[in-house]
Amino acid sequence: MTAERLRAMLVTGMSGVGKSTVLAALRQRGIDTVDTDEGNWIEDVDGEPLWSIPRMTALLDRPRDRPLAVQGTVANQGQLYHRFDAVVLLTAPQAVILERLRTRTSNDYGKSPAERSKVEQEIRDVEPLLRIGATHVIDASAPLVEVVEAVERIIRGRDIAPAE
Repeated sequence: MTAERLRAMLVTGMSGVGKSTVLAALRQRGIDTVDTDEGNWIEDVDGEPLWSIPRMTALLDRPRDRPLAVQGTVANQGQLYHRFDAVVLLTAPQAVILERLRTRTSNDYGKSPAERSKVEQEIRDVEPLLRIGATHVIDASAPLVEVVEAVERIIRGRDIAPAE
């Protein structure tokens, strides 16, 4: 796969798994990135944060000369899986995710007992669904440089191994 053919990749996973950190590292490596947790990509529909499908479609329709990595985890993302050349699930053991949430300083989500309980429930109930839709699964408890290199290989078309 060439970079021209591999136009867009979704990086998804649970809160605290490292999606935003990986996206920042990809940006430093010259890959176009969009973090759908920032900006106007998400709209609230009956209390559920969902991607704005028209905005996301417009993003994916834009001509590009570099690969695009999009980060996000929302209930309706599967509607656009067919638009991504790869769907990469970052995963980590629950204990690792909870520790990252406890110690991170960039985002307060996951600090309260109620939020931590919700994350535990989503790891049980949502992550298996994300795994089904993923084309690649990466253990994000590995050192950051290894995780970023694995994701970069996928987006640049150098690693097309299927999901576990």
